[in-house]
Amino acid sequence: MDPNNRGPEEYGQDGDHQAPRPRPHRDPLTSDFGQHAPALARTVQLVSGDFLLTVNPVDGSEIEVCPPTERPTRPEKLTAAERADAERAARPPVPPGPVRTVLGLLAREDERERLVRLLARGRSVRLTGPAGSGRTSLLDLVAEDCAGLAPDGVIRLSGHHRTADDLLHDLFYAVHRAPLHRPDRAELLGHLREVGAVVVLDDLEFGGAALDELLDATPECAFLLGATPEVAAPSADSAVEEVFLTGLDRSDGVELLERAAGRPLTEEEANWAGDLWFESEGLPLRFVQAGALLRRRDRERAGADAVDEFGVFADARPAEDTPYDAAEADDVPLPSLGEAAAPAPLLASRLSASARATLEFAVALGGEVPHQAHLPALVGDTHADAALGELTDCGLVSPVGSRYRLAAGVLTQLESAGYADAVRERALAAAQHYAWWAGHPSVTPERVCAEADAVLAALAVLVPTTTPPGDDAESPAVQLARTAAPAFAAGLHWSAWQRALRSGTEASRLAGDVAEQAYFHHELGVLALCEDRLDRARAELEASIGLRGALSDKRGAVAGRRALALVADRTGDTPGLGSGAGAFGKAAPVAGFGVVGAGLGPTVGEEVPDTRNEESVSPSAGVPAPFPPLQPPPQSPTLVTRREPEEEPSRTVAGGIKGFARRNLVAAGAGALLVAVLGTVVTLGATSENDPGDPSNEVGVNPSASQGVDDGSLGADRPSDDGKDRETPGGPTDSGPDGTPGTTDDPTPTESGRPSDGPSSTGGTTDPGDEESPDDPGSPDEPSKSPSTPPSTSSSPPPPSSSPPPDPTTSPSTSPEPSGGETTGTPPESSTSAGDSNTPTVAGSPATASQSGAATGGPGTVPGPVI
Repeated sequence: MDPNNRGPEEYGQDGDHQAPRPRPHRDPLTSDFGQHAPALARTVQLVSGDFLLTVNPVDGSEIEVCPPTERPTRPEKLTAAERADAERAARPPVPPGPVRTVLGLLAREDERERLVRLLARGRSVRLTGPAGSGRTSLLDLVAEDCAGLAPDGVIRLSGHHRTADDLLHDLFYAVHRAPLHRPDRAELLGHLREVGAVVVLDDLEFGGAALDELLDATPECAFLLGATPEVAAPSADSAVEEVFLTGLDRSDGVELLERAAGRPLTEEEANWAGDLWFESEGLPLRFVQAGALLRRRDRERAGADAVDEFGVFADARPAEDTPYDAAEADDVPLPSLGEAAAPAPLLASRLSASARATLEFAVALGGEVPHQAHLPALVGDTHADAALGELTDCGLVSPVGSRYRLAAGVLTQLESAGYADAVRERALAAAQHYAWWAGHPSVTPERVCAEADAVLAALAVLVPTTTPPGDDAESPAVQLARTAAPAFAAGLHWSAWQRALRSGTEASRLAGDVAEQAYFHHELGVLALCEDRLDRARAELEASIGLRGALSDKRGAVAGRRALALVADRTGDTPGLGSGAGAFGKAAPVAGFGVVGAGLGPTVGEEVPDTRNEESVSPSAGVPAPFPPLQPPPQSPTLVTRREPEEEPSRTVAGGIKGFARRNLVAAGAGALLVAVLGTVVTLGATSENDPGDPSNEVGVNPSASQGVDDGSLGADRPSDDGKDRETPGGPTDSGPDGTPGTTDDPTPTESGRPSDGPSSTGGTTDPGDEESPDDPGSPDEPSKSPSTPPSTSSSPPPPSSSPPPDPTTSPSTSPEPSGGETTGTPPESSTSAGDSNTPTVAGSPATASQSGAATGGPGTVPGPVI
């Protein structure tokens, strides 16, 4: 026995006679350091207007009417401390590295005082200046001066790639505490009317009517707008003051260059600065970049002197802040005027490898600089986050909102220098990194929204070049849009959500991924429904349902039908029951919504049952709908018509609930009246059996309800003495004179038990009442009439039949009856309709009883003999 193991454990027991702990399952095909269980899908539930939206990254977002218990309370305003924390979080991050000297603002005091004075009066001002004129720095100083003017303080917003609706929601969240709540338009405007703040909005991209909408929605706010001259001006009716920024004077430009270089300028450098001022029209950004060129030149000169002095110690470099004596001999020439006017390539050539790689990513992303936390993973250098500090120190990037972008003109200069040669590769690497990062469970939706511009820029590069991927491969553009879109929705950045869905729809179409294309269409439909764009929502949801129906995606199709039912409920065009089938087969009642049509099928339930082929055949009268649509009753609801036997009867509910009930009442009344008539006939037949004048004992062949020629009445044929013109019925229904059936004096049966070969007619001239009755045995469409019907007197006997006579003992009840409209002889020349006025009544019953029975499908004649 192993001395290290106790005995009981060999038999599955510990020393205390308890079962041992189960060992974890070890899969030899799985890496020990891999994640064995897949991460759960990150679902977020938020309230958008009247809807409760569940962002589901797997099957698509689910939307429903928000229950009263889930509705959020009225949002409260943030305190001053909370607003200060939110403002600090919204500022761009401080680049790592040594602390840099703040250059300050030169020759802007007049504009600064004027802006503060106008804002203190409650006026809105637009500060217009070209890119690189120092507009953002001036807005920062004015915001500090206006800190105590408004009750809700100063709100800093960025208008870069933002619409008026986006800015209204940004202002709402900057003032109110409303997590996971996106108010609708009416509620949003109601809250913004109560906001009183100084709103500093930089990088505005719209004007005109859109700007008027923004200003009208916030009557208690004073706006300080920063825009370039290319942006549309405010409308003439808006009370917005215009303040223009111009370039610096020559002396101010030289002073700014000295601050950026960190030392006084030599005469040659001062002349060089004058030429630069003339070429740049005094833009401060050009002098900041020129100062970076001078610092790099001083560093090169100091490095060359160190090499000459120490010889082999070529790697010995002085620190960046080492003072340099400009009076010494100078063997490094100044940059040319062209290089000073477009200094980006020259500055980038003297940066580190990580900084140059960062510039390549920025060029690939359309000028968007990734956050410094992503640079180590993108560049492949653990210290690549310091590259942002180098770019900021050179003036190659500038802050935009909470991020950094390439400064004005830098993107064009770098593209001409060859930094755009690897745009596809850099964008692909960024897309793969952001797809992994955005889908990680530890990354919050707010962090993904902060990188929205870089993510969307990567999609803009990859989507046009998307091709179908190979086996077991995914399209990077589809994967990035699929991962980032739910995060944008959960982070309430819905403009980015819409752009990501549009890009994902196009990428999935180019890649041939039908499942992902259905997902993006579904999300676009849900977004349009939340924004009250119902026509767009219907189109997107129907496209999604069609694609998912082709893929047999039941769960996704159910979510799409639920959203489409909400669209129908909002538009008020909910189709009625029995409205026909759509793309998915027969229309069926929808549980919970009562909506049928457009191929929707059931909308409530987790699973949709499979279609069965063994469905029962619909009844001849049609399938009555339980709740037919209410329609006005027809003009003639009691019209009775005769249907041909060859046609397949089919009836649908066309008159609504009222017509449906009226027909039921007519049918029930006709049936009750027919039962009463039959009872009367039976009673009369039983009480008049011994009456010698009973017409039932005197029945001739081919009885017809016609008027006699002798007395003008409807009477039975009287038997003649010689019996030549007398015809016997088709069966022994009479016992003869002796009263005993089966004797020789019983009447002989004729061939009325089978259809005749020709129509029965009477010779000579007949009046309209002598037409053939529906009860004629020769008619193939009606059964043979019982002998109790009073016959009429015929003027001439019918032609003899060529068929042999039947057995005299055969009863008329066993005679074959034609069915289904099939005939064995020649069809009759004419037939009497159910509504004929000459149709005889039975035992005094009104003619409407038979008419009503024909209309409702009930029996219109007495079937079989009545005893």
